[in-house]
Amino acid sequence: MNSDQIFQLFAYLIPSVVTGAIAFYFFRMHTNNEEGRRRFLLHKDSQKDTLPIRLQAYERMALFLERIAIPSLVVRVAPQSKDKAAYENLLIKSIETEFDHNLTQQIYLTDECWNIIKAAKSATIQMIRKAAMSQTDSADKLREDILNETMDKTSPSATALSFVKKEIGDLW
Repeated sequence: MNSDQIFQLFAYLIPSVVTGAIAFYFFRMHTNNEEGRRRFLLHKDSQKDTLPIRLQAYERMALFLERIAIPSLVVRVAPQSKDKAAYENLLIKSIETEFDHNLTQQIYLTDECWNIIKAAKSATIQMIRKAAMSQTDSADKLREDILNETMDKTSPSATALSFVKKEIGDLW
């Protein structure tokens, strides 16, 4: 083989290699685009099914936060006796029961949102316990003390509820 034949061989080989490389590049781009499109359509279909369930979970947690807010809690849960400790336990039991009822909703919420809701529950229980440490002697007086102590402060439930609303806004 002489140099003219080698040059001629490269002259035929270079265009076919360039054409093959371009074809490979476009085929690869097309395949990646199709894979992305399929993934998008699959995600869109799953969103269509899961979004209502997630919104329902957020609604239930908003209801939970409203129900454990101190003003609505002490109005809804009336003392059954004059015993202050029994009323404190009744309030805490009511919060825990509400929380246990909505425990499964955590799978539809973000970890951050769930942790904020748990923190609001714990803070509310702490506020009740703190008010119960006062020198009151009856459940009705404790009820008043709890309301008076929390009236000037921002409720943990309100803070958590505003976060839930923000997160729902981010879903759109």
